[in-house]
Amino acid sequence: MNKTDLANALSEKMDITQQESLRFIGSLMEVIGEELGNNGMIALQGFGSLVPWKQKERPGRNPQNGAPCTIRQRMSVKFRPGKFLLESINRQK
Repeated sequence: MNKTDLANALSEKMDITQQESLRFIGSLMEVIGEELGNNGMIALQGFGSLVPWKQKERPGRNPQNGAPCTIRQRMSVKFRPGKFLLESINRQK
């Protein structure tokens, strides 16, 4: 599912226009990005949490030519699924 598919599904579920659902998705992504950028975490009860973490500098290699290189340290995000999300996806199988 991509952003457009998500917007379509939200507009049907919430009985709003696609433009409104796209605006909602954009705003949500902006708020999440700002919070994680400030080293905050996002916790949605039952769904999961998004936590920023610092990846350390590490050795790597260029996949095109195999030359060794160093991958710089950077911030990344970990997603930890919540109990209800895990139950939901495991019940569907």
